[in-house]
Amino acid sequence: MAKGGAGGATASGSGKKSKRDLNGRQKAAIFLVTLGSEISSEIFKHLREDEIETLTFEIARLETVDSEERDLVLQEFQELMMASDFISTGGIDYARELLEKSLGSQKAVDIINRLTSSLQVRPFDFIRRTDPTHLLNFIQQEHPQTIALILAYLEPAKASIILGSLQHEIQSDVAKRIATMDRTSPEVLREVERVLEKKLSTLSSEDYTAAGGVESIVEILNLVDRSTEKTIIESLEEEDPELAEDIKKRMFVFEDIVMLDDRAIQKVLREVDTSELAKALKSVDTEVQDKIYRNMSKRAAQLLKEDMEYMGPIRMKDVEEAQQKIVSIIRKLEEAGEIVVARAGEDEMVV
Repeated sequence: MAKGGAGGATASGSGKKSKRDLNGRQKAAIFLVTLGSEISSEIFKHLREDEIETLTFEIARLETVDSEERDLVLQEFQELMMASDFISTGGIDYARELLEKSLGSQKAVDIINRLTSSLQVRPFDFIRRTDPTHLLNFIQQEHPQTIALILAYLEPAKASIILGSLQHEIQSDVAKRIATMDRTSPEVLREVERVLEKKLSTLSSEDYTAAGGVESIVEILNLVDRSTEKTIIESLEEEDPELAEDIKKRMFVFEDIVMLDDRAIQKVLREVDTSELAKALKSVDTEVQDKIYRNMSKRAAQLLKEDMEYMGPIRMKDVEEAQQKIVSIIRKLEEAGEIVVARAGEDEMVV
């Protein structure tokens, strides 16, 4: 790509890259560079990992940003934020009216169109930006169905924190409601939002929105602490054995390590701290322990047994935390394609 070849080009000419030549990622990169590293790092905390990677790549590709290009991006940001504020205050028609008065009819229509086509907000979007601790205080007195609906729309990591902090008597109820949830109509979503006295952007479509289901609760339960996981599963086994069995088949718990082949276990053990492994094996049956020992050298296995013996009694909470760390390593290796995990009830062929 030629740089600065047309000496007398204006901002609207072909020799200089204008705001209209930039895509959304490039504009975001320029905006973050303009804000500076301190503020940009705070913004990154609210983005997904893939979004951070994309923006980091765009920032790295940025060449010199001239003052006019920077000002155009900042101006566009200000206009979009102003329009978004107007929409949240009084709706699209109200926003259009105010923007027409300050920016003109054509500019107002352009901004509104961009907002409504690109800023599609899922239900409970404001909640996904809320700290889980604050959110817990906000929703824990709600009906279990309301809590289940909200958790189904949250990222599993946040939902797991909240589920694990709920009162024990409603944890399994909420988990069951998420697992058996299918589709929720826009009318119900709007009613829940009104009850919570929060304003969200208007739903872009009247199509029913899918959330929840067994996969949703499995993903959440895979991230809660082991004690919470056990409590919920045991309660579900009493209330709905079929559902509990379906959930268990899709989950991976520490004892399922016996389903890994020897090569996979050896790969996992290379990633695990010996002290954590000693804690994790304290409360499991001999089948699990023997599977681990067989995949270690005799010397390493003997040292591990000695560590477990000298460790003496330890809190169950510490055992479960150690097991959860190892399970997280297994899931990470599986996601990276380095090992294959055969869930209970699966007949998986690897070729």
